[in-house]
Amino acid sequence: PLACVAQENVLQRVLQLPVVSSTCESLQRSYASTKEAHPLVASVCDVYERGVQGAGALAAWSVEPVVRRLEPQLAVANDLACRGLDHLQDKIPALQYPVDK
Repeated sequence: PLACVAQENVLQRVLQLPVVSSTCESLQRSYASTKEAHPLVASVCDVYERGVQGAGALAAWSVEPVVRRLEPQLAVANDLACRGLDHLQDKIPALQYPVDK
């Protein structure tokens, strides 16, 4: 695995792991096919999705000042998390394969 650099984000790295990305893709396909097959479920999900988007935007706006103040501490935590991820990737090779493998 690559060593952590300042611009690296541990969440982005985790989402790029084949085991995680293939799981997310599978869940997304299942969610989409369920919505397609069941119109009532789709309408409820659409309302929920709009609510989550609004809540996410509000949360991002409200925590921005806190994040700016904690930026140095968050950078240190991110670096430590990236190092931990490096260690996990070395110790658990299965993380490099999609779920079906």
